[in-house]
Amino acid sequence: MTTTRKHTALPKAKILIEALPWLTRHHGKIVVIKFGGNAMVDEDLKAAFAQDVVFLRHAGLKPVVVHGGGPQISAALDRHGIVSEFKAGLRVTTEEAMDVVRMVLAGQVQRELVGLLNRHGPFAVGLTGEDAHTMTATKHTPEIDGERVDIGRVGEITEIDTGAIEALLADGRIPVVSSVARSQDDGHVYNVNADTAAAALAAALGAETLMVLTDVEGLYENWPDSDEVISRLTASELEKLLPELSSGMVPKMEGCLHAVRGGVRTARVIDGRVPHSILLEIFTDEGIGTMVVPDDTEGES
Repeated sequence: MTTTRKHTALPKAKILIEALPWLTRHHGKIVVIKFGGNAMVDEDLKAAFAQDVVFLRHAGLKPVVVHGGGPQISAALDRHGIVSEFKAGLRVTTEEAMDVVRMVLAGQVQRELVGLLNRHGPFAVGLTGEDAHTMTATKHTPEIDGERVDIGRVGEITEIDTGAIEALLADGRIPVVSSVARSQDDGHVYNVNADTAAAALAAALGAETLMVLTDVEGLYENWPDSDEVISRLTASELEKLLPELSSGMVPKMEGCLHAVRGGVRTARVIDGRVPHSILLEIFTDEGIGTMVVPDDTEGES
């Protein structure tokens, strides 16, 4: 019996010891996590995500969660008889659609996530970018084939006020932020890409790390000819790759680039389909995604 216990306990002890340098490095640091992809819709992955975030909080880190809600918004628009249309990889958001977006993000997706986190204790507090002027935006008009296109109430972040989030973190809470922003120049609100929002927030908070959950293993070396994942690259290397990336990866990788150029130490794209991918990425030697680092970072991980 004693021998069996030793054999089962030893691997667990080794895992904990392997995490020690990472726990030391990240202790007291802010980690911004963009929650999205399959992890948002699969019940088991949602539960594992909530466990990971609460684990980070208990391990002495300060997690901040930012979320969108693409699949849930599309389903709600369908129910309201509103057609979903995308241009330049962004959802065309009419006034009518904006009401639904706001309702789904703040009233459904955020509420569920806050509930999952709070199963583990009184930690999560939900807010949107509108609250306490956390995110301010102006109208975003993307360029398609050389022309500026109106895609409705889609915003480009112009300002971040971190006061409310910093107050929550100081109180030991886990802020859960919906990617809706107040308007800088009129009384409306804007739908903001959640990858972009997470990156802007990470930079404004001086976060140690930005983590973006996706439905792929990371950034591929030479997709679709190869499924070799690039485990680490610098901001300049990423900038050169951006024009070649698929439209879905562009806002994620642009977000990572913005974050590290804005002072965030590392930005990572990780596979949200893997249960506990956040812990695997932060606390193990191997890591499991693509990590973007500033240009002047030599040999760090």
